[in-house]
Amino acid sequence: MEYIQRLAIREDLEAIKICLEANYYATCCFAAAMQYVELGLSISFPFHSLRIKFEPSEDSMMIDSQTCRSLELIQNLQNPNSKACLFGLLNQTLTPMGARRLRVNIMQPSTNKELLVRRYEALAELTSKEDIFFAVRQSLKSFVDVDKVLTAMSYALIYQVNTIPKNPTVEYFEQQINDVIMLKQFVKSIPLIREAIGTVESDLLKSILDLFSPHAIADVEALIDNTINEDITYQSQPLDLRNQRTYAVKSGVNGFLDVARQTYKENTEDALKLVDDLAASHSLPLEVKYDTGRAFYVRIPVHSLEDRTLPEIFINVYRRNKMVECQTLDLVKWNQKITDSHMEVVQLSDGSVRRLIDSVREEISPLFKISEAIALLDMLASFAHMVTTQDYVRPELTSALAINHGRHPIIEKIRSEKFIPNGAFADQRSRFQIITGCNMSGKSTYIRSLALLTIMAQLGCFVPASFATFPVSHQLFARVSIDDSTQANVSSFSLEMRETAFILRNIDQRSMVIIDELGRGTSTRDGLCIAIAVAEALVESHALVWFVTHFRDLPKILAERSGVVNLHLEVNLQPEHDKMTMLYRVANGWVEDENYGIALAKVVNLPQGIISKAEEVSKKLKEITERKKKSSKTIAIQRRRKLILSLYQQLQHAKEGNMEGRVLATWLKNLQDEFVRRMAAIDEDIAAAGTAQSSVGANEDAEMTDVEQEEEDEGPTTPNLLLQQRSAEVRTAFSQGSPTELSSVFRSEKNMTDGS
Repeated sequence: MEYIQRLAIREDLEAIKICLEANYYATCCFAAAMQYVELGLSISFPFHSLRIKFEPSEDSMMIDSQTCRSLELIQNLQNPNSKACLFGLLNQTLTPMGARRLRVNIMQPSTNKELLVRRYEALAELTSKEDIFFAVRQSLKSFVDVDKVLTAMSYALIYQVNTIPKNPTVEYFEQQINDVIMLKQFVKSIPLIREAIGTVESDLLKSILDLFSPHAIADVEALIDNTINEDITYQSQPLDLRNQRTYAVKSGVNGFLDVARQTYKENTEDALKLVDDLAASHSLPLEVKYDTGRAFYVRIPVHSLEDRTLPEIFINVYRRNKMVECQTLDLVKWNQKITDSHMEVVQLSDGSVRRLIDSVREEISPLFKISEAIALLDMLASFAHMVTTQDYVRPELTSALAINHGRHPIIEKIRSEKFIPNGAFADQRSRFQIITGCNMSGKSTYIRSLALLTIMAQLGCFVPASFATFPVSHQLFARVSIDDSTQANVSSFSLEMRETAFILRNIDQRSMVIIDELGRGTSTRDGLCIAIAVAEALVESHALVWFVTHFRDLPKILAERSGVVNLHLEVNLQPEHDKMTMLYRVANGWVEDENYGIALAKVVNLPQGIISKAEEVSKKLKEITERKKKSSKTIAIQRRRKLILSLYQQLQHAKEGNMEGRVLATWLKNLQDEFVRRMAAIDEDIAAAGTAQSSVGANEDAEMTDVEQEEEDEGPTTPNLLLQQRSAEVRTAFSQGSPTELSSVFRSEKNMTDGS
């Protein structure tokens, strides 16, 4: 971070800091590279001279740490141990590899459209073929965490050194044997998964099946069978695992090993016989137990000692609930003998185990690929488990975001009441959507659900909706938090501005952005000014943006901008009864009620005098605002631009869509009539506005907008007049139905609109 602070261009500095907050390893690697440049190559750079930028992994969506936290992708904000997060919702995996794969994919969803389609097809097959789904889930239960084992085994191969420590401990020898046993368990489980997916049809599942070919593991399996006993399996209980380590290597490989194992067996039998003799001689129900710290010990029910005391022969006595745990001096001695014989066994087994590991390293490459395939299959099976228990639908990947009856996946899962679904549509003609509404009406939940559904779609998972299409987003930004940052020593507003700057420096037309109430951390006027300026920049970026705000002027100011759509969350307001009912439904337009804050204050029983004064001030402010309103043809000109772009986008969708024949002809005729009608209405508004402006006196000439003044100064070549001429050409061509002329006009119109 010191290198970045010293060398990064000043304008990029704050954005880089935000991006690297949770990327510790990337930051360390950058520091190592810079240190090599300075010390190894003797190259230095002047202050603030390097353009430093963070890039996500190849073919993956960039999600910064703050967005991950705000959307609760990996961890719940209120309770870190809760499963009320996206990872907790989707994590039905049965293997450690699958859980890690899911976590990585949530942090970096794929942007590879072909890969996502293959995942959809595989998931559809798993959800539609019940026998394959249950067979896969059952076979996955037998797999151990082989990733760590393969990494440990490949360590010496990577570094070309002997990894045996100078003074190896018994724990080192035991770990070596554990690794071999886990590897054997992994290899022996592969035929089960191969049999489970033997009849699959989707391309992705077939490619996974090919990796499970018997030829891929034949050499490793033969090496293991030549050294390790056939009936050895990995166990989780301490005593069972110790016995498995003791008898792991086949008999006959080493004569001394066979003798040591016989000694271990006899000592164990003698210890157990000692316990039986103690039970008989003292007439006590002794139960033999084992743990790593105490080895063998005995447990006695408390009720058996109610009318007598515990004999003095028992030592190391502990009371655990309804049981008494203890040992005897002789049992401690036998435990030591058993431990010594076990140590001798594992030391004598080490030579055979090391030779096996050295041989396996040469064939380890296919095992890594198989492990990755199992992780992917486990993740897909986890998705299938979720999809089959919920009402989810397979998404499609198109150029527009369209969701019908979409639901917030986490809230739907944890809440008992029925979640109210909502729809959404966004493309370039509706790329910037302003969301207004009453407090607690569901605005934040709505935009968060859109972001979560996008992530789920780019994981290859189905989504909670009745219909859904998504564009492939390469960046996801969320500005929804108002927390102070003690670590960065900034206030909530400063943090808000830092994160907004980060968004503006990284956004492009492939991005998706959700912003919740920007500018609320400062004064109302400054907050509105900042929100308008940021909104203008976001509109120009051509990214898909959902912008929640309580600034009433913002949706009105931007209403006629090309690409801007106004939405609100409906509320049933009954002021006469001091009652508000949140409907949680998205509707077109901005919220009509201007005093929903006062209405909500009534519901929560704010003192009546305060409410009356607030209503009085609100009424006076509204009267002042109404007097300042005046007509302007600039608004109508913006409406014309927006209408032309909308027509262009709809024709593009029709070209890429599936409509043909009579259906397409009917749709085009309706579109033609609607376009001509709306364009004529706009032209009338422009003419009326021009007449009204011409009657304004000289005192109002100074208030003319920049666009109008530009038209007067530049004459017939101004952009607005040119746009008016183009609109007439488009209207004429469209009404005449000439495809060639229409195509030509649209090409020039699109270039001009993009340029403006």
